[in-house]
Amino acid sequence: QPKRGYICRHCHYCRAFILLNLINLFLTSTCIFSIFSCVAGFNSTLRGGNVTHHEYIQVGKGRDVGLNQISLFEAKIANGNGEQTMSRDIYRLGHRFDFFRMLSCYFTTVGFYISFLLTVLTVYVFLYGRLYLVLSGLEEGLSTERAIRDNKPLQVALASQSFVQIGYLMALPMVMEIGLERGFRKAFSDFILMQLQLAPVFFTFSLGTKTHYYGRTLLHGGAQYRATGRGFVVFHAKFADNYRLYSRSHFVKGIELMILLVVYQIFGRSYRGVVAYVLITISIWFMVGTWLFAPFLFNPSGFEWQKIIDDWTDWNKWINNRGGIGVSPEKSWESWWEKEQEHLHHSGMRGIIVEILLSVRFFIYQYGLVYHLNITKDKSFLVYGISWLVIFLTLFVMKAVSVGRRKLSAEFQLVFRLIKGLIFITFISVLITLIAVPHMTFRDIIVCILAFMPTGWGLLLIAQALKPLVYRAGIWGSIRTLARGYEIVMGLLLFTPIAFLAWFPFVSEFQTRMLFNQAFSRGLQISRILGGQRKDRSSSNKE
Repeated sequence: QPKRGYICRHCHYCRAFILLNLINLFLTSTCIFSIFSCVAGFNSTLRGGNVTHHEYIQVGKGRDVGLNQISLFEAKIANGNGEQTMSRDIYRLGHRFDFFRMLSCYFTTVGFYISFLLTVLTVYVFLYGRLYLVLSGLEEGLSTERAIRDNKPLQVALASQSFVQIGYLMALPMVMEIGLERGFRKAFSDFILMQLQLAPVFFTFSLGTKTHYYGRTLLHGGAQYRATGRGFVVFHAKFADNYRLYSRSHFVKGIELMILLVVYQIFGRSYRGVVAYVLITISIWFMVGTWLFAPFLFNPSGFEWQKIIDDWTDWNKWINNRGGIGVSPEKSWESWWEKEQEHLHHSGMRGIIVEILLSVRFFIYQYGLVYHLNITKDKSFLVYGISWLVIFLTLFVMKAVSVGRRKLSAEFQLVFRLIKGLIFITFISVLITLIAVPHMTFRDIIVCILAFMPTGWGLLLIAQALKPLVYRAGIWGSIRTLARGYEIVMGLLLFTPIAFLAWFPFVSEFQTRMLFNQAFSRGLQISRILGGQRKDRSSSNKE
């Protein structure tokens, strides 16, 4: 047994040996490569080590990067913090630190991302809670109560809450810091300049990036190193590239929130004014617009008409290209779609169950809407069952058309076209009958679309979580076809406003001026820089 002094004299060698082996283990793992320094620091701190930190007043280092590179970097860091949250090291640090060091560790590591996750979850809870109030009639009943209608302090509190939701109060610490360092005139001028440079749009979009990857890592794990690139950033990113990068993290969530806001307005406008609706939902509408269109707003030449045409051609080619062995996700939608589900393949039972439970919210949402149609006078559970029958009948017709296209379109084109014509005539006949007999209105048609589309997406999410069972059942091809249809609809919803704005030349000029304002002030010719990549590419192709 070694002596106590021997251990004390050589403990630093033991620590170095342990940390070096720990770091080498992390470097060989693509899953935790991005957080090896953090975990090594945690381990060193737990063993009693410390690091001298030199504080500087102002020091900065940076390089010019694009939004896609920033998002990839933030996704990597969010994944790493998700792994740190589930690690034993951060748990032990939280138990062994004193109160102040514990707060410092929390808010400088995982607490930063937990706050973002809670912010987004609060938005979801708020909207679904508001939707419950408006569908159940509680909001209308509360709005007619004299105790609430004539409550002036409550109205003042709601007005101040709306002011806080806009986000200006959150910028107060920044204004105070700059004001104390360089004067309040400089602080307010910097604050106004940040608003003109669309800083709130960028930070709101970044909120969605951090929340998505952090939450997905908590549920399913799968953190990995992401190459952010070091290239020249003044180039136009294609629509398909933006769609692949932000589809699950921003676009899907933004469309869901938009549907909730539209439904909330449809069923509450009869007793609620426009001003009240705007004050309640303006911050969420800002979040929706940011999550849906910020990648295109910060994309150089994002509203140039020729670029829009090229992007549409490239996206159509990508969405219709069939995948296969060796086909990269950048070339085929099917390969990308399969890759987007890899985190579910390695997830545990807990993650799969939570994923299914989160998807059930779409079915509850459908349950609340089908009873507010003009054609549903009965309030029994049979109405909800009939709505599911309509959904399964629609899916069956889509499956029949898909099978018919594959088996009949080559040799029996006339028969296949006749079948499609009969299906279309039947659909029109049923629609006319519903309008004439039970007096179905145009609002009912819109509500049915808003109710059934999210339900289909929920079925897709559950099918992806239960892929082994669905694959053995032999309906995975139908699930893929349904998913492709949803992707096409989402692509059209995103692409249509961009193409409409691209018709006006001043929009592209305004965007270029906004993105490269400092370059214009220095006399640089941005058009040549933006067109340089295309010229270089054409010359290299000729060679």
